[in-house]
This record gives sequence, structure tokens and C-alpha cells, in this order.
Amino acid sequence: MVAIDLPRTALTAAAALLVMGTGLVLGTGTTADDAYAAGEPAPVTTTSAAPVTPSAAPAAPAPAAASAVGALFAGGSHFCSASVVHSAAGDLVLTAAHCVRDGMSFAPGYHDGVAPFGMWTVTSVAVADGWKSSADPDLDFAFLTVGQTGNPASLESLTGANALGTNRGFEHRITLTGYPDTTDSPVVCAGNTTRSDTYQLRVACPGFPDGTSGGPWVTGGEVIGVIGGYQLGGDTPDVSYSAYFDDDIAKLYASVTG
Repeated sequence: MVAIDLPRTALTAAAALLVMGTGLVLGTGTTADDAYAAGEPAPVTTTSAAPVTPSAAPAAPAPAAASAVGALFAGGSHFCSASVVHSAAGDLVLTAAHCVRDGMSFAPGYHDGVAPFGMWTVTSVAVADGWKSSADPDLDFAFLTVGQTGNPASLESLTGANALGTNRGFEHRITLTGYPDTTDSPVVCAGNTTRSDTYQLRVACPGFPDGTSGGPWVTGGEVIGVIGGYQLGGDTPDVSYSAYFDDDIAKLYASVTG
């Protein structure tokens, strides 16, 4: 990846709510974290079967991610990771801002080519103004609103969700989950976070290559980061970064949830 060195935008920057299809939010280039898997995409099977709990072994392929974690798809391939975050409407998904593109859908609990809860269409996207204007790596997060035609149930009621954790400090024991482009099952790692920069977290977890951007950093039932930020999440598969979740993401969340 190419490192981005941009100034921190003010905490008072207003949130931007964007509707998919407008083309207002684009990826930040062809990078390891948002590249499509090479070759023809594997077919996706949907089923109502419950997903399997993932292994805790560092970077070991797991049978399935936790229900709330899944893969983002566009054009028939998965290219980034995301997770359900708690909201009153139960239709909110969190990922990295640099993952955002037109025509996205979300497959929670995706594993072995199976989407156990089906595909959920992304209908709108919210990113911070500082990301929209200058791709500030300290604002590399996005909320996606999703829906599924013909399903009256909310996504969260089916999969569960992590709460959004803000201003929690820099040192935590987390579980990190992501979907490499080249596999149809997630990788999972338990690791310790440290402070990388003023508004950046770092974790050493081996085996998180292209496609794992947007994967949640979870501790105590709260998501406190997503793979992204510095170097769009890291320029090696063994070290990942996240923008620090502070008042910026709290304001963005409030703009979406009311």
C-alpha cells in the first residue's frame, strides 16, 4: 500500500450521509486492502443454517466468523470485511471508509462459500467529511445501512451485533476477524493493541492480507476499531492498524442513528 500522510481534521467536522450510486465516495486506489480476488469468483450459496463459532488460533482459517462479522461483496467477489454494529433499527454495518464503493452487499457469517443469512444490500453510506474531502487516515471508518428484500426482520435480530466503543484508550486484548480475498473463510486472531500514533491503533496479528480491511477489533462485546487507517490498514499482512474511535466516530454514528 501507499502510506497517506494527511493532517488530522477537526473533531467538529460534520458527518456526510451519502446514498449509494452517487459516486461521491470512492476507494483510494488499487491497494492490498481493497483489491478484488484474482480469477473467477466462486458462487455464493445462501442457507438458513446457523454459522459455526470461529477458532481463536492466530490467523487460522475458521469454519465461520461470528454471525455479526461478514464479507463485503461487489461484482460477484468479496473484497473487504465488515460487522454488524448495534443500532435501534438493527440495520447498521461498520467497515473501513476506503472499502466503500458502488454496488456493495454484505454477507454476515460468510464461510466456505456459504452466506447463511443471505446477502444484504447496502442502501446508504455515512463517512466523515474529513475522509470525503482528503481521505484522512484518522477517519477511515464508515457506517453502511443495509436491507434484504422480502425480509421483515432486521439484520441485527438475526445475527446479533457488537456495541460501538469510543474513547476506550489504546491498550486492549482484542479479537480480530477478516476475510482474505483469496479464501472463502475468515481468519481470526487474538492480539494486544498498542498506540501507533496520536489517533491510530496497532496490532501484530499474522495472516491478515488483502480483503481483511474493515475487519472489526472487538473487546468485551464492543468494536473499538476496524482494519484501516495508517497505510490503509498496513502494508504487510502481519501488522494491522485502525483509526482511533473517539468523538469523530461517535458523531458520525449519531448522525446515522438519530
